[in-house]
This record gives sequence, C-alpha cells and structure tokens, in this order.
Amino acid sequence: MLGVFLRLGLTSFGGPVAHIGYLREEFVSRRGWITDRAYADLVALAQFLPGPASSQTGFAIGVLRRGLAGGLAAWLGFTLPSAIVMLLAAHGVDLASGGVGAGVVHGLKLVAVAVVAQAVWSMAGSLCPDRTRGTIAVAATLALLVVPSAWTQIGVIVAGGCVGLLVLRDGATHREGTLRPAVPGRTGVASLVLAGVLLVSLPLFASEGPHALALFEAAYRAGALVFGGGHVVLPLLETSFVPRWMSADTFLAGYGVAQAVPGPLFSFGAFLGAAATPSPNGVLGGAIALVAIFLPGLLLIYGMLPFWDRVRGEPTAQAMLRGVNAAVVGILLAALYDPIFLSSVKTPEDFAIAVACFAALVLWRVPAWAAVATTAAAGAAAQML
Repeated sequence: MLGVFLRLGLTSFGGPVAHIGYLREEFVSRRGWITDRAYADLVALAQFLPGPASSQTGFAIGVLRRGLAGGLAAWLGFTLPSAIVMLLAAHGVDLASGGVGAGVVHGLKLVAVAVVAQAVWSMAGSLCPDRTRGTIAVAATLALLVVPSAWTQIGVIVAGGCVGLLVLRDGATHREGTLRPAVPGRTGVASLVLAGVLLVSLPLFASEGPHALALFEAAYRAGALVFGGGHVVLPLLETSFVPRWMSADTFLAGYGVAQAVPGPLFSFGAFLGAAATPSPNGVLGGAIALVAIFLPGLLLIYGMLPFWDRVRGEPTAQAMLRGVNAAVVGILLAALYDPIFLSSVKTPEDFAIAVACFAALVLWRVPAWAAVATTAAAGAAAQML
C-alpha cells in the first residue's frame, strides 16, 4: 500500500480534481480493488466533509483494503514526496531575500494570484449556479472584507449552512447506500468525537502553551474548516500565520511553490511549520504542522465511513452542504483580494503577468507546475537585467 501511494505521490500533478482521476485509474480500472460505484461513494463522502478530498479518498481506500494501518500507509505515501519538497523550499525561501532569489519569490507570488483566481472561477461555476447561492458567496465576501478574522470565516460557513437548510432543499435526492466498510460503529463515533474535542479544546490550551502547541492548533483548525477544495485552506492559514509567525511574502512564495509539486496541496503545511518562527521550526515544525493540518480530515472520514450510506441520502444534509459550499466560494474570493492581490500586484506589469498566467491556466489548460516554473524563471531573469 505504501509503495503504490508513494508512486502516486511522486507523479500526481494537477490538484485535487486530477488526483481523483489518478486514484480511479489506479484502483478501479487497473487494480480492481474497488468498484466504480463504491469509489464514487468514497469521493462523495470526501467532498461532503471538510478536509483534503483526494487525500481523504486515498486514505479511505487504504482503510477498506488493509484497515487503519493501510489507510495510514496510503496517506504517508501520497503525502511524503510533496512534504519533503516543501520542507526544502522553506529553507530556500528564507535565503531568497535579495537579488535573483527575490525575483523568484515575486514570480511565485504573482502565479499564486492566477492559481487562486482560477479556483474561484471554477468553483463559482459549479457551487454557485443560481442566484441564491451566488448571493451567499457575495455576502460571505463582503463580511470578510469588512471584518477580516478567523471568527468571521467560521461565522460565514455556519451562516451559509443555515441558509442552505432554509432555502436550498429543492433538488435533494436520495441515493441507495452501497458502501459497507469494515469500520465498527463505535470506532467511528470515537473518531468523530475526538475530531470535535480537539477542535474545541486546542484553542483553550494553545493560547498559554508552548509554540509547538499553538502551531499544531493553528494548522488543525485550518484543516478542520476547509470545505470545497484545497485552495480554501489559504485564507484560513493566512489568518493564523501572517504576520504572527512569518511575513506575507514568505507565505505567498511558499504557496506558489506548492502549486508546482505533485501530491496534496495540504503539504503546504510542512512549509509553514518549517518556515515559522520561533522554534520549533525546520523539520520538527514542518512535521507538527503537516500532521495537524491533515488530522481532522482523516479523523472525520474514518468516523463517517460506518454511517455514510444513511447520511448522504438525507435532504437536510444535502441542503446544508449547498449553502456551505457557496459560502466557501466567498471566502476564497475575499482571500484573492486580500492578502493575495494586494501584497503581490504592485505595478501594471505585475497585473499583466497575473492575467497572462490566469489565461494560460483557464483558456489553454497549462499545468499549474508549468505556470509556476515559467513565472519564477521570469522573475529571476527580471532581477538579472
């Protein structure tokens, strides 16, 4: 299991949607470990829960095939390659304070503008297809621009879910359950309870505790509140890490690097933990943040496996998720403006580069890693001229 997912972690470029395709090809078409219908159920469960959908899907396949140990091996193999690259990048960005290095960092910040704009564009089309959900997204954006804080982010997610319960029940459908995982119900409940207890209790102890605990809490909270795709983790992490533990330039440069590596976007957590100050940082800090950002998503999907057949057919759950997803689009749109656009685009030339990258990603389907490499090289060249 570790070997199979390690190969996928080394070769799976393209973000969560592409990862879902890679996983299906490997485990449905090639190996026959799981049926197409059961795989679709796992993907639906991962998208229903907060957390990194592709990593949660891979973890669930490992659990179904080899139990909890198989799930952990699947997660480790899929995550380790990108995490190692991000740890190395944290040291490289620390050294890039002038000259060619500063040009590379600036190029990475500009490509981050294009990547997040692409995410907003695609998510708005699929998650806000009507006036009601579009209004939820706009309201969430306005709230975050007027009152930018972690509590506002939580508030708009809760509000979106409440609006969904009230007005987005139409179109809910019941589907017969097909997923029968070998996870005991009591174990599932314990996993769900642990996820909730950590989310509530960690902030109480982290405020007065050591930096390691505060680092774990910040990454865990971000991982627990990410609905709608990996890019949504950006504003949640930015609120916690900037300027508390690092500069906006370092944060956005690391995010740009994360677009060029295979595997899950959540490996960005390794970069943040390694680049944060004070100690622990480096490898230890990166490991703390990496485990913390993935932990809630893995606990939730493990806990929900025994109950998913029953929950996913509930119109109430479907309606709530529609509202939450619309609010998530608003969160990401607000982050696109502040801090991403405001801290990256300083001149008309910067804006032109960001627009060109966006067009390349959306119109010409250029891979994100290619856009990152090209823009970073252009930034370095501009410093040498």
